[in-house]
Parts: sequence; structure tokens; C-alpha cells
Amino acid sequence: MRVVLSLGGGIINPDGKPDVELIKKMGSILVESKYDFGIVTGGGRVARIYAEAARELGANEFEADEVAIITTKQNAKLLIAALGEVAYPKVLNDFDDAAQAAFEKKVVVMGGTIPGITTDTDSVLLAEKLHAKRLVNISNVDAIYSANPRTNPKAKRYEKLTYEQLIKLAVEGDKRMAGQNFVFDLLACKLAARSKIELHFVSGKNVSDIENAIEGKKHSGTVVRN
Repeated sequence: MRVVLSLGGGIINPDGKPDVELIKKMGSILVESKYDFGIVTGGGRVARIYAEAARELGANEFEADEVAIITTKQNAKLLIAALGEVAYPKVLNDFDDAAQAAFEKKVVVMGGTIPGITTDTDSVLLAEKLHAKRLVNISNVDAIYSANPRTNPKAKRYEKLTYEQLIKLAVEGDKRMAGQNFVFDLLACKLAARSKIELHFVSGKNVSDIENAIEGKKHSGTVVRN
């Protein structure tokens, strides 16, 4: 069985610098797991910084996306380094290539693909391509909330959601800007709903939650399914 992970750039490079220990920890979890994996890495704060710099220099949104995508691929390369022999050695740019590589290695890793498509959407598309029925979103937020819990202490925390409820939250939060940070983008939500891909949202700092989510077991984050 193959599980897809959407690995947020915010846990790979939380302060603009790679968290080497966390990347090593993620590598160990994946190497020791009984599952095979498809992984898509985000860009995080670094991608947002570069996207904004590109805009200030005159780039349009397409071009700002291109700049941000480069950072996602750098993060993917770091994860591949931590995985060693179990990972396909190249960052994959194409879903067909990723599916082919999945026959050869336990883990295949992608960054972003094309401008206008977030790594959230890339991860769901990869899950569809690999026939994965479980996707784990690992970020620096421990669950899905009704609003940003950092700025709104009254934000409601969700243990379970349906696809329809998740889509409603995404409509409110997805502004479709390069480097924007939101729970899960609208297109990704709709793609997951059409293929009934079970979604798990957990914190990258909670190893037991990550392991339980990969296994489809109970954890302290959010589960999305019908």
C-alpha cells in the first residue's frame, strides 16, 4: 500500500533555515514504515519571501509562482538526501515519471509542478496517479481550525470534517496567490473529494501523530472523509 504525504515547507525550513534534525526524523519514520510513499514538499516561508521579492522586482503571479516552485524542489532534494537508498534519487517533475519511479523505489519525491497549482493540489494528483487512498498533510499546524488559531484564540478546532465542510473552509481562505499560506487549497479539496481520498492533517512536530496518520489510526489532528 502506498500513502502520499504533503510535507509543508514550514516544517522543513521553519525560519528560513533547514531543520536538519526534523528532516532526519522524517526520513527515519519513512524508512522504517511498512508502507511505500509518494511525497510532495512545499516551499514554506522561503518560497513566500522569494515570491514577494519577485513581485517587487516586477514579476507577475505566474513568474512569482515559478520562483516559489524552485524552493519546493530544494526542499524535496533535502528529503531525498535523508532517505538514502529507499528514495528515487531525483526530484520528479512529472506524475507519469513519479508513477514509473514508484515501481523502482519505496519513496518518490516531488516538489511543485506548474505555476498556479499549489503543492496541496500536486499531492492529491500524485495520490490519484499512484492509486493511494490516504493522504497525510504534515505542517506546523496541528489540525484544521475555523480560523487562524495564532490570530484568533476563539478559532474552532476540528477533529473530523466531511469533504463538503473542508471545501467550504477552503473557499473562505484560498486567495490563489503565489506563496500564500492556507490550510488546503480549494482545488486540492475538490480533487480529494472526487476520488474519496482520506485526508489527515497533523503537526510535523508530533511523531506519534504522523505515524498514526500514516497507519490510518486515531491521532490528535483532523481527519477528512465522508
